[in-house]
Amino acid sequence: MNIRLYFYGILRIFIIARKGRKIMTLGVIGKKLGMTQIFDEHGLAVPVTVIKVDPIVVTQVKTVETDGYNAIQVGTVAAKEKHLTKAQIGHFKKNNLENYRHLQEFRVDDASAYTVGQQIELSVLDGIQKVDVVGHSIGKGFQGTVKRHNFGRGPMGHGSKNHREPGSIGAGTTPSRVIKGKRMAGNMGNERVTITKLKLVKVDSENNLVLIKGSVPGCEGRLVTITPSRTKWN
Repeated sequence: MNIRLYFYGILRIFIIARKGRKIMTLGVIGKKLGMTQIFDEHGLAVPVTVIKVDPIVVTQVKTVETDGYNAIQVGTVAAKEKHLTKAQIGHFKKNNLENYRHLQEFRVDDASAYTVGQQIELSVLDGIQKVDVVGHSIGKGFQGTVKRHNFGRGPMGHGSKNHREPGSIGAGTTPSRVIKGKRMAGNMGNERVTITKLKLVKVDSENNLVLIKGSVPGCEGRLVTITPSRTKWN
C-alpha cells in the first residue's frame, strides 16, 4: 500500500469527522471600542481590547419542526424605520418588538428554552477562558500585489521598468487566458475574519464590557461576535 495514500485517507476521515461534529454555542454581539491595559494579580500590565456589549434581544425562535434546525435570531442596535425594509419592519411588528439594525442567528441545542423578547445576558460567558471572535477586517482599499500578496519587487535601477508591477499573468497560447484565482491587485481587507482561542480576561457585567487579550478583528466602532471557543485543545 502506498504510504502517501494511506495517510491521505486518514486525513480525509479526520476532516469529515470534524465537519460532521456540530457544536452549538450561544454568544454575544458587541462594539469594539479600542485598546487599553489592566494589571493582573501579579502586577503585570495586560493589553486588552474593550468591547461594549449592547442589549441583545431574541427576535425569533427557529425549531426543527418549523425551520429544519434549532436556532435563535437575536437583534441589537436600535434603528429607525427609515433605515429598514418593509419586510424587517413587519417582522418586528409581528412580534411586538422594537426595530433593530443588526440581526444574527446562533445555533443552539434546545431552542424551546428561549422565547421571543428574551434578553441575552453576559452570563453566557461565565466561566469561559477562551473565546472566538468574528468580525470584518479593516478595509485597505485597492492595493497592488506587493502589499496585498507580499510579492517581491523588481530591480530599482533607472533602466528598470518593473519596480512594483505584477509581472506576467498569462500562460501563453495555451490556455490563452488568465487562470481563475490568480493573485493580482485588488481590494484588500474588509473581509469576514474569525480569530480563535483568544483569552477572555474580564467580563464587567455592570458596565456591559468585555476585555479580551489578542488580535480582535475590525476597526473601532464595528460590531464583533464573541462565542465560547469551539476548539477542545489548548
